[in-house]
Amino acid sequence: PAPIPVDGPAFPQVGVTAPKTMRLLPASGRKATQKVVVGDQDGVITCFGIKKGEAVTVFKTLPGQKIARLELGGALNTPQEKIFVATGSEVRGFTKRGKQFLSFETNLTESIKAMYVHISGADLFLCASYIYNHYCDCKDQHYYLSGDKINDVLCLPVDKVNCITPVLACQDRLLRVLQGSDLLYEVEVPGPPTVLALNNGNGGDSGEEIVYGTSDGKLGLIQITDSKPVPRWEIGNEKKRGGILCIDSFDILGDGVKELLVGRDDGVLEVYNFESADDPTLRYDHALSESITSIQGGCVGKDGYDEILASTYSGWLTGLTTEPVHREGGSGEELKLSQEMQSKISSLRNELEHLQIKVLQEREKYQQSSHSSTAVSSVPAFSVNDKFTLNKDDASYSLILEVQTAIDNVLVQSDVPIDLLDVDKNSAVVSFSSCDSEPNSNFLLATYRCQANTTRLELKVRSIEGQYGTLQAYVTPRIQPKTCQVHQYQIKPLSLHQRVHSIDQDRPMNTLTLKGQFSFAEIHSWVVFCLPEVPEKTPAGESITFYFQNTFLGTQLESTYRKGEGCFKSDNISTISILKDVLSKEATKRKINLNISYDVNEDSVKHTLKLIHPKLEYQQLLAKKVHLIDALRELQVHEGNVDFLLPKYRSILEEADQLLEEYKRQPAHLERLYGMITDLFIDKFKFKGTNVKTKVPLLLEILDGCDQDGLIAFFEAA
Repeated sequence: PAPIPVDGPAFPQVGVTAPKTMRLLPASGRKATQKVVVGDQDGVITCFGIKKGEAVTVFKTLPGQKIARLELGGALNTPQEKIFVATGSEVRGFTKRGKQFLSFETNLTESIKAMYVHISGADLFLCASYIYNHYCDCKDQHYYLSGDKINDVLCLPVDKVNCITPVLACQDRLLRVLQGSDLLYEVEVPGPPTVLALNNGNGGDSGEEIVYGTSDGKLGLIQITDSKPVPRWEIGNEKKRGGILCIDSFDILGDGVKELLVGRDDGVLEVYNFESADDPTLRYDHALSESITSIQGGCVGKDGYDEILASTYSGWLTGLTTEPVHREGGSGEELKLSQEMQSKISSLRNELEHLQIKVLQEREKYQQSSHSSTAVSSVPAFSVNDKFTLNKDDASYSLILEVQTAIDNVLVQSDVPIDLLDVDKNSAVVSFSSCDSEPNSNFLLATYRCQANTTRLELKVRSIEGQYGTLQAYVTPRIQPKTCQVHQYQIKPLSLHQRVHSIDQDRPMNTLTLKGQFSFAEIHSWVVFCLPEVPEKTPAGESITFYFQNTFLGTQLESTYRKGEGCFKSDNISTISILKDVLSKEATKRKINLNISYDVNEDSVKHTLKLIHPKLEYQQLLAKKVHLIDALRELQVHEGNVDFLLPKYRSILEEADQLLEEYKRQPAHLERLYGMITDLFIDKFKFKGTNVKTKVPLLLEILDGCDQDGLIAFFEAA
């Protein structure tokens, strides 16, 4: 059987690392083991090898600006062992011995976010947030302004495709394929792409195959031909794992075919192999406690045994090796290996004891100095890696907080009504504080107390559309003196809407039209304020169209605007109502007079009710089943068996745990649906100039009956 990786040698810890900042240098000379080179956010490049199970440093640079990317390069048909790092707006080059041979200050006004060094070594592809630049021998060749943020860049191998074809991974769920300074075409992908890699490390036989990973955990392979994209395969994220940060190709199973190595932001490392030529199969996974920023396959610790090497956010490097930890049969080799393992463990224990003593000494020194009248306590700096994203599957927001040291507690505060949802991976203890919503607009105060050594915390919240404000997270790590960092996240008026590539134009649509003396930049800033996933930078050109889908209901929105005019179309009248209120308020703040007109489609209300009703029916049935569970369990205890019950009641008892789990996961789901139908009712008549708030109690009675035809009839009769 093929070897399966197990924990390998212990590597040193560096500073906090960004994605794609660790690589393995090619093996040189007779030695088959490879050196590791890693760049951190202290600006330090560390290169080391492993000798007799111990890390031996080859070189280490002085601290500087944060290192955003680290790539290897070299002349064609020579080992790719020159080290290139992107730091600020500068690219530096180092030899494998640590001697600097390049310091290239680019003309970029922002810091470099993504970098790719072509195999030729002469071509450099750099990206800031929205800007792409191609340099050849440090001379500017091509430039492109992207419509949304660029997350990664690579170029197809020139020796295979005979032309320079850069590919940009952009936040708006598109891969942009360039030719020179022009857009050749766009490729739609199922989520915001965060990382790109050449398939098999060389683009496959044609050199045109690219593997992409998305921030919502999907993986795919696309062939980039000179005229159009050809999708090869796509893997969803059924297990609801984290976003993909890094990808590599390496034959870790020793079967002659390179496997796909994947690192995710929830610490899951995956190995996919290609049993059939079409789709990859998950062969192995391993969970680390932090997000994996870089992943590489190679031979580092011991000659003849391949490894997977991963770097994590806080700077830990972890190896998974194919070296057997013990051998069957009582050979002398088994004894030798176990002694080697024992000496490894004892040296680690000694190192740990030494560190604990050192920490105690430093703590005592700090306590003594704090009593001195001249001592000044400095605030310790710590890095927080945060991500606030909308999940399409359950219309909730995930807030992920990762700290370079252990978290003590996180206080979450919101000035708008939001629901906190259960997260399976979350082991923290949550406690709620009562809060006064009237004078202070304080709707949520919750404290998460973390267990020892927790460095990553995931929370889930669900917002209500039309209610907008700020969610704040106060993060306190386990460091002395006690320090707290505050991170703010905007809850937008149409917070449950997500960008899509296209919408169904045949639906009955309501239209809102704005006209006035406003610039393109001003109306764009209002749209950014209202809707998530809109790039902050004003788009190039005279007008722009964005499409959105409501993740909770499935309704849609088309937004087209230019200088002096904006047009918004939606099949949900409540979406139009929220936009009308918020855009009017924003224009009033800037003293801009708006001419607002709207066209209400009566059929759209019936259409929206038909979208909501199945969800309403399902949630009402779930609530009824949950309320029956206790009574049915009591019957079961008294009667001994439940054979006399009707099949539908027996099935409730059999599925009780799943029903309770589902109900617990979405506590206020039914209330939210009631609220949406009530808003729809009020908004329908608001556009006619009628106030129907007195009829709401009657509407709620009809909702309890849950009859779709009766509900539609009530809306029409009112």
